[in-house]
Amino acid sequence: MQLYDIFLQHPIITTDSRNCPENSLFFALKGENFDANAFALSALEKGCAFAVVDEKEYAVDNRFILVDDVLKTLQQLAHFHRQQMDIPVLGITGTNGKTTTKELITAVLREKFNILSTQGNLNNHIGVPLTLLQLKPEHQLAVIEMGANHPGEIDQLCQIAAPNYGLITNVGKAHLEGFGSFEGVMRTKGELYDYVFRHGKKIFIDKNNNFLREMAFSAGFSTSERIIEYGLNIPNKEPAAISGEILENSVFLKMNCHTPEGTFIVETRLIGAYNAENILAAIAVGSFFGVENNAIQRGIENYIPQNNRSQLTITQKNKLIVDAYNANPSSMSAAIKNFARMEGEPKTLIIGDMLELGKQSEEEHRNIILLLQQNGFKNVLLVGSQFQKVNDNYRTFQNVEDLIKYLESSPLQGQNILIKGSRGIHLEKVLPFL
Repeated sequence: MQLYDIFLQHPIITTDSRNCPENSLFFALKGENFDANAFALSALEKGCAFAVVDEKEYAVDNRFILVDDVLKTLQQLAHFHRQQMDIPVLGITGTNGKTTTKELITAVLREKFNILSTQGNLNNHIGVPLTLLQLKPEHQLAVIEMGANHPGEIDQLCQIAAPNYGLITNVGKAHLEGFGSFEGVMRTKGELYDYVFRHGKKIFIDKNNNFLREMAFSAGFSTSERIIEYGLNIPNKEPAAISGEILENSVFLKMNCHTPEGTFIVETRLIGAYNAENILAAIAVGSFFGVENNAIQRGIENYIPQNNRSQLTITQKNKLIVDAYNANPSSMSAAIKNFARMEGEPKTLIIGDMLELGKQSEEEHRNIILLLQQNGFKNVLLVGSQFQKVNDNYRTFQNVEDLIKYLESSPLQGQNILIKGSRGIHLEKVLPFL
């Protein structure tokens, strides 16, 4: 309780000794290559009021708070603080689209409520507690994104955030190196359903996704009373609370959407039919919490994607669809299929390796090569060692620097270009050369 009292007096948290706002509270976290205990004194000298450390030698005066484990203390403090705020907390996870869905839901809910929402991708065992510690009495709802690449991590984040509501966007082949298999992905993501069933209220679920329905049933959600459904192209004989149809997908996605309140058309700034379910998820959450259709429509239409997530960029030379924030087999396949359907020629694809796939990496990269061929793509530039192992059809580069050298000597002009790859490939570096 003593630490919580200190936090209430000094509610600005920092874990970076280079960024120490006046009267903030410094948590000396350990990383693979650093021990922030060694920087605790420096943090105090730069403006922090207190420093939380877990090595006795650094606690030299009463400005240091000595604990057994700084990370666990941060997580426990965040959980205790969240418990003091009697507000709905929505936990969001999924293989693909969780950040976009979180941003859309936030945009919709902000039309009516004061919202705390995960910033950027602060969705792990450090980012979630840092987000929760920003909760203030004036907040009416919290939207917390949860990421994972190993079993048990979603459950750990649920223990910290205590979500009342849960939404899993989808499940697919990602982080297989950590999860071991697709079944491992399902079990880990499903930990959100498990927690909400035991401790919370309701889940929001894509009615068309059989994997999610199976996971919900396994968690105990056997009746519709605790499930809010949404879905694309739902037949009238199988009504969902929220449904919709794609009207246009030439560049930006345009949809017809149905809620209990009525029907409306939404013209988004999102690229890709694969975003339709993300939009419907946001509508479902907004409708459930009483946001009116015109406000839902406004929130979605005003949302502009950032951070290289399905962004349209028009340069002096080319039209770019930049989706280089992350990639796995399911998101890569969806992006390629969507690009094949889009209007506009000629088309070029710059595709980077999909990382963290473990033993299945070679097979999954070979599947992507096959998909590119099946869709008739001729102009394809592949980047990364994994594609080099399996490619006999397209021009391949060891890394993005080699690709840049090629583009400097053979510039692309007048092209519609899809740029898609895992973050570790750094395809964003190629943008100035297009």
